[in-house]
Amino acid sequence: MIDQAKDTFWDYLGCELLEASTEKVVIRLNAQQHHLNLIGIVHGGVTSSLLDNAMGIVLMLARPDEKIVTTNLNVQFVAPMQPGELIVTAELVHQTRKMLTASGRVTDAQGRLGTLGTGTFRVI
Repeated sequence: MIDQAKDTFWDYLGCELLEASTEKVVIRLNAQQHHLNLIGIVHGGVTSSLLDNAMGIVLMLARPDEKIVTTNLNVQFVAPMQPGELIVTAELVHQTRKMLTASGRVTDAQGRLGTLGTGTFRVI
């Protein structure tokens, strides 16, 4: 999977897979200057993308023979994220034959919560 991600948006962001199972995925990103918005905090699009990536991976592992796409992504920005290490954790919440739901959270290296998310995904 990591080899397939080479030269994709995952690679462009700078994501690193730390843990992966059919129930939980953990990724890391070292947020740098190019990940920030104009006021010096991590851009919401970055944390949203991290959540979408992590949730998508856990679902791909749970359903390896199927193609899954995001149909809905809900993101709550609860605190500003600073440059440095970000940890993203995602878990499978529910699944049916064609629809899956996952949740995720983005924290800093000290475990402070910055962003929460849920996603609905469809098997195509």
